[in-house]
Amino acid sequence: MDGRHRKNIQAGLEVATVLKQHQRSGELTYGVVKDILTKSQFHPHGIKVRLDDGNVGRVKEILQKD
Repeated sequence: MDGRHRKNIQAGLEVATVLKQHQRSGELTYGVVKDILTKSQFHPHGIKVRLDDGNVGRVKEILQKD
């Protein structure tokens, strides 16, 4: 699922994000959303979130729960 729309993201979802320091390489970091930091409803590079482990990144993909 697309991580550019705020309506698709909520606390507790497992997501793949790109951290600030990995923007050039595009390396993904996986985690669970703790807080949504982007206030707008859409962002072309992904909604910025804080993960449970404290990392902050932009959502590239919302992982499906089984």
